[in-house]
Amino acid sequence: MTYTYRTRGTCASQITFDINDNIVSNVSFYGGCNGNLKGIAKLVDGMTVEEVIEKLSGITCGFKSTSCPDQLAQAIAQAANK
Repeated sequence: MTYTYRTRGTCASQITFDINDNIVSNVSFYGGCNGNLKGIAKLVDGMTVEEVIEKLSGITCGFKSTSCPDQLAQAIAQAANK
């Protein structure tokens, strides 16, 4: 199933991703640091929901209390709980 998440407090404005059988795939960020976010998307492709949440939750960006990876973890946690 495909999910769309509007980010809060980051340069990226939106994330889309799929979760099928507890596996994350097809992650795309809109806005933000293009190369870094493409790298994150490739790294999490094929991971379980729990692995992504565990690895990315709580990461900050500079002085911000969140980051694009943290927002991805929050988006996946929210989608998995639906």
